Amino acid sequence: MIDSKAMQKLSYGLFVLTARQDGKDAGCIINTAQQISASPITMSITVSKQNHTHDVIKATGEFNISVLSEEATFELFTHFGFQSGHEVDKFKDFVLPRTENGLTYVGWATNAVYSCRVTSMIDCGTHTLFIAEVTEARTLSDSPSATYAYYFEHIKPQPEPKEESKKGWVCKICGYVYEGEELPPDYICPLCKHGASDFEKLS
Repeated sequence: MIDSKAMQKLSYGLFVLTARQDGKDAGCIINTAQQISASPITMSITVSKQNHTHDVIKATGEFNISVLSEEATFELFTHFGFQSGHEVDKFKDFVLPRTENGLTYVGWATNAVYSCRVTSMIDCGTHTLFIAEVTEARTLSDSPSATYAYYFEHIKPQPEPKEESKKGWVCKICGYVYEGEELPPDYICPLCKHGASDFEKLS
């Protein structure tokens, strides 16, 4: 079943890519997926060759795409990550629903899911461009898609602001700090009464 409304969700965003081989699921987050034709409905994705999910798709010719919505949490991003490794089982103790093709997908914090069958592959050096026919497309929610800009502004934790470093000189004897660019040569520490020669510049 192809829901045309679901195809509109694919125009931009961040996506969870899932695949399956030998009874084991693989998945990661990608940021390149787009519809390239309407009849048949076809999409393209680009996946790093260093990614284990890439190898699974190349071997099986199938994948699912879940479009992340603005409801996605940072924990979801850290769980799936932007890379997938052969040794890492991201689906252990992590039950996800499956589409008609038997592949898992993320059913929350997403607004659409697509099942795809690869029709051709283009080697792009460090990445492979997969062209695939969409065999199933469903709308999951009306929440807007999470763009990279939204991810960085609202989902990814902001770094703690750095404390402004003080400029000045510190007394090596008692630790008193004199604030200023230059320490007067005749300066005397008000605490321990040592002179300027016992001060060193703050780094």
